[in-house]
Amino acid sequence: MRYFSPSSLFLSLFPRGARTAARRWSKGNSAYRTASTNALVYDSFGQPEKVVKLERNFPVASIGSEDVAVEMLACPINPSDINIIQGIYPLKPELPGVGGGEGVGVVRETGEGVTSVRSGDWVIPAGPSLGTWRGLIVAPEKRFVKVDSNVGLDIAATLSVNPPTAYRMLKDFVSLQPGDSVIQNGGNSGVGLSVAQLAKAWGLGCISIVRDRPGLEDLVKRMKSFGATEVVTEDFAASHRMKDLLAQYKTPKLAFNCVGGKSSTTLLKHLSDGGVMVNYGGMGKQPVTVPVGYLIFKDVKVVGYWNSKWLERNLHNPLHQSMMEDLCQLALSGHLQAPPTTHHPLSDYKTALVRSMEPYVGSKQIILMNH
Repeated sequence: MRYFSPSSLFLSLFPRGARTAARRWSKGNSAYRTASTNALVYDSFGQPEKVVKLERNFPVASIGSEDVAVEMLACPINPSDINIIQGIYPLKPELPGVGGGEGVGVVRETGEGVTSVRSGDWVIPAGPSLGTWRGLIVAPEKRFVKVDSNVGLDIAATLSVNPPTAYRMLKDFVSLQPGDSVIQNGGNSGVGLSVAQLAKAWGLGCISIVRDRPGLEDLVKRMKSFGATEVVTEDFAASHRMKDLLAQYKTPKLAFNCVGGKSSTTLLKHLSDGGVMVNYGGMGKQPVTVPVGYLIFKDVKVVGYWNSKWLERNLHNPLHQSMMEDLCQLALSGHLQAPPTTHHPLSDYKTALVRSMEPYVGSKQIILMNH
């Protein structure tokens, strides 16, 4: 249930030939009948609010022996979803495409060969770009991971992208011990909030850097409630005052960059000798600048991380299963919470798309697929 075949990972990101066979799950009956579902689709790349359309009669594939029929409940809009639709993401789907790579759904029917889930179970995508923005998905059971419904709708809907990214970056690059510190820019992002929460749960300090903005005081309070040890602005982090602040903690061994430009150079400045900066985004659209002195005299290392690539390389690795189990347990225990969210009915999808691209919004936009 937790894994998907290497050959199908990228070829099946979006439905191929789905319009040639339309079936639909019928409540209370294991049979399928010709029908359709709601879906947010696009026939060309471009600005999401212009190219994404609500199709009321999108076909649903017939169920096979190893397939599950999943009614999608709630789906967030992530930056990668936007970039895929714009055509600027490394993964380019076959058109027409169904938007969305994350969300939570409930199993409504299973093929006769399915053993890991049953009707009524909650599931989330096991890998990227499943095309979740539709009311009903029929796909192999290995494309989904079962989650406990007690975690709640918002955390389940946002559990398969940002928390795993934070988890792997904290686990895979530096051996951290309780009392160690990490530093990050974009600390209020979905990944940034996940980093802060996991760091707190594991006894690590987390220094988060954000852009100055209206309502900064409220943002700082919210981020600290999520587990950030310190929250400072980009200007503060670049000033001499930052050195005094960091003197209270162990010098960070690990830095996370999702901005680039001067902000990434600031992170390198505050890394310990032999520290590692992991780059997982470039929201500032500026190159990462690494002074040669940091490489020679501090022996810092600069690496990249892409969660989709990690999944591709670890399809059958027990690390994937144990990671998802850890994250679910952290959510159930209250150590991992969903970011602030704003819900939108499916009919209001354009507003959700526009809001997801606005600066300083402060909440994750979630589409309720059957409302």
